[in-house]
Amino acid sequence: MFFVWEREVFKVLHPDLYSRGLVKQEDEIVVTLANAARNGGSKDSVFYRSEMVKALAAARHEVTFDGVGVVVFADSSTESWEAVLGAVIDAGWVVTGSWPIDTEMQARTQAEGAASLQSSIHIVCRPREGAGGEVGVEDVGDWRDVLGELPHRIHEWMPRLAEESVVGADAIFACLGPALEIFSRYSRVEKASGEAVTLKEYLEQVWGAVAKEALGMVFAGANATGFEEDARLTAMWLWTLKSGDANGAKTEDTEKDSAGDEEGKGKKGGGGGFSLEYDAARKIAQGLGAHLEDLGSLVEIAGQTARLLPVAERARALFGKDEGKVVASRKKREPQMDLFKVLQDADDAQASFGDSKVKSVGSTVLDRVHQSMILFAAGRSEALKRFLVEDGAGRDERFWQLAQALYALYPATSDERRWLDGVMARKKALAL
Repeated sequence: MFFVWEREVFKVLHPDLYSRGLVKQEDEIVVTLANAARNGGSKDSVFYRSEMVKALAAARHEVTFDGVGVVVFADSSTESWEAVLGAVIDAGWVVTGSWPIDTEMQARTQAEGAASLQSSIHIVCRPREGAGGEVGVEDVGDWRDVLGELPHRIHEWMPRLAEESVVGADAIFACLGPALEIFSRYSRVEKASGEAVTLKEYLEQVWGAVAKEALGMVFAGANATGFEEDARLTAMWLWTLKSGDANGAKTEDTEKDSAGDEEGKGKKGGGGGFSLEYDAARKIAQGLGAHLEDLGSLVEIAGQTARLLPVAERARALFGKDEGKVVASRKKREPQMDLFKVLQDADDAQASFGDSKVKSVGSTVLDRVHQSMILFAAGRSEALKRFLVEDGAGRDERFWQLAQALYALYPATSDERRWLDGVMARKKALAL
């Protein structure tokens, strides 16, 4: 990729190597369908993986057995990461670390409004071979031992990364290096049955370990297992979208509107909410023991994008007669509902909601926190007071722990953060 600069520097020394104006585009190791005409055909993930194995194997051949190699990568797609890491391991390297280094401009086109990596992840590798140059093929790891070591390794790294203000997607991918050292030190890892463990299967476990460790940091001083799966998923989802600068001085918002963008990958789309690549969202949910398909009033799935609904869009599900239902199709999505109208509809439907009483109190802590936010946003002060005091929502310490955690996770300019600020101000006033 640096051929343009290399050519100007080295063409005097190696004219035979730099005589062509361009490199052969057909040899470019990419995954692309857009350039199919130019390349004479599409290049799929199988092509990418096999060619990367060749390239990395050639690199390993040039490195002494005690040397070091570094692979620089900055794609937040889980599929891309699995392809690259699989190629690294198949080429005979042991991953010994991964470090995020701030190289990515957030002003670049593909980063606008996205939860993309703030940095390039530098994957540090060493050859998996002895002094004689042979790559061991008989070194087999036990799956139980690998799984037993994984949580301890993640627990060592996450606080260290947090101290450096490495959070969200950067932290997840920065943990892959230490996690993969456990796995890639073996030529293969086997289960008790003798079945080989795939990299994809191991990475599922890595995401789960990172999610659990991240939740422990988000709910510092509280037991994260005391919250239902919807609260754990929401917290982890928002944490994944967060980013911090190198000095820890501020947190960048990832809520820039990207209306009309059909990719929706890691973006807050035109319809609001917080979107992730579906596979990343699925891995997060799975690591927390949740299933996206079971959380229809909280998460919307459209193609390869999963969207965490904004609180305003949950108003009808939490208060109205259509409880638990959301608009499933992106194309049919209604504009953000007026909270006053939603609550008025709830009044009409339930007859007893009125201005001072919530008919149906949410079944989970997250539902109750969201209900309180909607009441505050709609100016229902008396109803909010009764909800927190008489209905008992504010007497549950988990309510305030979750509210505080979400306040720290929502973007600074979001409606959700402003509403939470208003709700939390009621705690002292109501002596809760």
